[in-house]
Amino acid sequence: MDLKKILPENIASLKGYVAGKTISEVREEYQPDQISKLASNENRLGCSKKVKQAVLLSLGDIQDYPDPLSSKLRKRVAEFNGVTESEVILTSGSESLISILCRTFFKNDEHAITADATFVGFFVQAGVRGISVVKVPITDHYRFDVDAILANINEKTKMIYIANPNNPTGTYLTKDEVQKLLNEIPENVLFVLDEAYYEFAESIPDFPKAIDYRMDNVIILRTFSKAYGLAGFRIGYGIAHEELIHQMIKTKLTFEPTALAQAAAYVALEDQEFIRLTVQSVNKQKEEIYSFFDSHSAMYVKSASNSVLMIFESEEEAIFFTDSMLRLGVILRRVQAFGLPNCVRITIGTESEMDHFKKSFLNVKKFINN
Repeated sequence: MDLKKILPENIASLKGYVAGKTISEVREEYQPDQISKLASNENRLGCSKKVKQAVLLSLGDIQDYPDPLSSKLRKRVAEFNGVTESEVILTSGSESLISILCRTFFKNDEHAITADATFVGFFVQAGVRGISVVKVPITDHYRFDVDAILANINEKTKMIYIANPNNPTGTYLTKDEVQKLLNEIPENVLFVLDEAYYEFAESIPDFPKAIDYRMDNVIILRTFSKAYGLAGFRIGYGIAHEELIHQMIKTKLTFEPTALAQAAAYVALEDQEFIRLTVQSVNKQKEEIYSFFDSHSAMYVKSASNSVLMIFESEEEAIFFTDSMLRLGVILRRVQAFGLPNCVRITIGTESEMDHFKKSFLNVKKFINN
């Protein structure tokens, strides 16, 4: 078989998303005494206790296709965010939303602009559609470079993608920076604000809540995979001008998200006390890991999300650290695919998981220093 004659060039050259190791893979390969999965920015506390019962009840209708518009959940999401139902779309996670954006709005040789170190899923979905992405270098402080983004806009620019807070750096654009972008971006350029980690950042005084910047070209992405703890269900939503949403609904998979996911998300959204406890726990563990890193001269970036980015002197050191921690049962995420080969992302876990991380860190650090 000659794949060159079958595959389009953009697919043949595409580097697909490579997920981190699963708990079962690590258990089978290394048999550690304890496993702490701190690689995928999931909610290590789990999800709302109300989810299980809602999902069990929804099993009674599993033989039927799900509501293609997620009408009940769509209405509740709209109420929760103070928008109309026609301004909301429900999909199988925010990565599905990115895919929908790529196949709905781009034509000819139009391109997108984003950072060179941001959510790799955006690069994958753009690549699937053969969309060119202008990757603007992040600053020395691991932040989006607003001036450089603006300088790269031209007549072929269709979209600017900003993960805010950013993944994997955990940094964020401030209110002033978002306003500057909105003031200077042409109205025919879509401004996408991916707020996958919104719940962890919304209380920061200068964090710009995208919902407060409702212009016709602004598209907001949210997910239930992070703070809500529903990563296994794959469900997220978008908010935008109703005409943009109307076009996006045309191109989404008809029966996404699943009926079980819709039921789970509805009750999860109702349990804001669980979100409060989640954010409280993450913030506490973040402050403790900052102090731990400071006391051991580790380099890191302070974060507005539920992860912290460690910085190493070299890619080789990052590889050694990650592999060594894995053997001790601590699953971390090297972020070379995100454009940062000398960095490692650590999800903020439970107190027990973070204690496991610290103990393992000290064991590995002895070898690095030698």
